[in-house]
Amino acid sequence: MTGLSAPRSTGAPPGSCSFSFYDVSVTRPAFLDRLPAAPPSLVRALAIAAVVAQAGIAVTGSVVRVTGSGLGCPEWPECFPGSLVPTPHPEVEPLTQWIEFGNRLLTFAVVLVAGACLLAALATRPRRTRLTRLALVQPLGVVAQAAIGGAVVQLGLVWWSVSVHLLVSMVLVWLAVQLVAAASDGDGPARRLVGGAVRGLVATCTAVLAAVLVAGSFVTAAGPHAGDAATPRLDVSVETVAQVHAELLVGYLGLLVGLGFALRAVAAPARVLRRYGVLVAVVAAQGLLGAVQYALGVPEILVSLHVLGAALVTVAAAALWAALSERPALAPAAQPAPGAAQESALADKGS
Repeated sequence: MTGLSAPRSTGAPPGSCSFSFYDVSVTRPAFLDRLPAAPPSLVRALAIAAVVAQAGIAVTGSVVRVTGSGLGCPEWPECFPGSLVPTPHPEVEPLTQWIEFGNRLLTFAVVLVAGACLLAALATRPRRTRLTRLALVQPLGVVAQAAIGGAVVQLGLVWWSVSVHLLVSMVLVWLAVQLVAAASDGDGPARRLVGGAVRGLVATCTAVLAAVLVAGSFVTAAGPHAGDAATPRLDVSVETVAQVHAELLVGYLGLLVGLGFALRAVAAPARVLRRYGVLVAVVAAQGLLGAVQYALGVPEILVSLHVLGAALVTVAAAALWAALSERPALAPAAQPAPGAAQESALADKGS
């Protein structure tokens, strides 16, 4: 719904040829203006909860996979035809039904957190465009993930659909971290804390990290944990995709080493250096866990821990990206001094 405001005065003298245009603005729903102002601490807490929720449901999804419960509920959105909840079925173990159904129930918790983030962002005073947009992504992302999850079930857990489901979760984790940063920032223009060359190197690291995550999902797709015994696997040897995954990880670590020297050379702020250190530590731990997982034949518990590690690496990388710039609060508009409006009105009347 749009509203048209009165035409603006152009300031042209009477009789001159000039045109003015109508402002077109989006009308906000009235209930948004009745929401109590959300304190920044609440917005930040809800944003952190969104990070935990998005990462957590990715981990529980891996539990569904390694326990072979992916088709515990073979229908979507119903569990079985005519029933939204698990029901006794001769072909499906009750435990696998409840594991899959429990993961579906967690989606509602993620929806609640995402919706609360959006409401809190809308209730922030003054309104902050970037914060609101990042908050809006969370519920939209959950809806998209629900649709993708339904497609995964309908496709019979085909390997590439499960990979997409996981990778979208990592994107939502990244964006949730940006929401946390936006909750602390103002809505002013971004001020870069490092130069363009360093930012470009961080962007390159991020692109390589994305490739590492994709390759990691392919390792699982070629491995023994399909989510269901009858699901076909990626027709590539685990050794081949694991080697590609490992080489990409080594390349990523090499880029991080170079990034460390670059950050020192430009005297990056302490906050940036701290987050860089956290990222290096998390990536090293994740690499060690992956090596142990491969050496032990990909045991179930380590698969879920590796998915958790992937989420933590994503969080650390996103936090480093967010630290490269800051956004101060916009300066409030200058208020006229007491009595200035009356003096102005008297002067106009006298003229």
